[in-house]
Amino acid sequence: MAGKKKLRTFAICGLSGICILGLLLMSTCGFALNPGYENTDCAKVKPHIVFLVNQDSLNYEAHKTIPVFAKELRDTKKYKVTVILGNGKNTAFHFPGLEVISGADLLVIFARRVALSHHQMAIVKRYFKEGKPLVAIRTANHAFSVREKLSEGFESWDGFVPEILGCQNRGYGPVNIGIDVAVQGSPHPVLSNLYGLKFHSEGNLYRVAPLLDDLATVLLKGNSGSETEPVAWLRFSGKSRVFYTSLGYPTDFKSSFFKNLLVNGIDWAMEKEKL
Repeated sequence: MAGKKKLRTFAICGLSGICILGLLLMSTCGFALNPGYENTDCAKVKPHIVFLVNQDSLNYEAHKTIPVFAKELRDTKKYKVTVILGNGKNTAFHFPGLEVISGADLLVIFARRVALSHHQMAIVKRYFKEGKPLVAIRTANHAFSVREKLSEGFESWDGFVPEILGCQNRGYGPVNIGIDVAVQGSPHPVLSNLYGLKFHSEGNLYRVAPLLDDLATVLLKGNSGSETEPVAWLRFSGKSRVFYTSLGYPTDFKSSFFKNLLVNGIDWAMEKEKL
């Protein structure tokens, strides 16, 4: 029956580690964690954003912060959101329902060092061959780079970083110093609502300079001790719009600066803002 409401349970885990279990009416443009559903009414009117996340002790609690952030996006009533929390060993990883990205308007990756089956990696690569957009967060700069021996039938994708993000993972700055970020001078239109603001991240700096893409637009640089590195930029990989930020430490998601930065990147990637 058209418009029939369906109930689906979900769990949202906050930074405190407390999980809230609830029900959503899936006939409204909603949120799903590892869903197996299609909400065709929502797809007609609201952009569909799919998040790929893995739970890893070195992945900055993305499995906790991203579901909360995604729910906040859903609550703006501007987006349909799907969070896919993968499972398995890093050398043999699986994203349940990954096929949904073929119909997504935007893919967001906050995952660290996972090898996918040949079938699932082909789905990811096909997404970019079709020129579809990406927002990538922090550990995405080694999302599919796996150091251990891979399980049979699985593959890594070291080329994702240079080919899609336009950079290299050149190491990391010292911990316990943090990163100071400020929007100064003439801000890019994507940063218009952040002009004149300062932000301090408790995370360590990612070393990426020089970027491989000379045409990339560096939005923000971060200072940590004597080091300065790009921490957010825009580029094109073929026809795919790509926004990447190396910020994304758990406490960053408590900051309106950081969350507005992500929303700005999302809007630009979906062509709501011009380069």
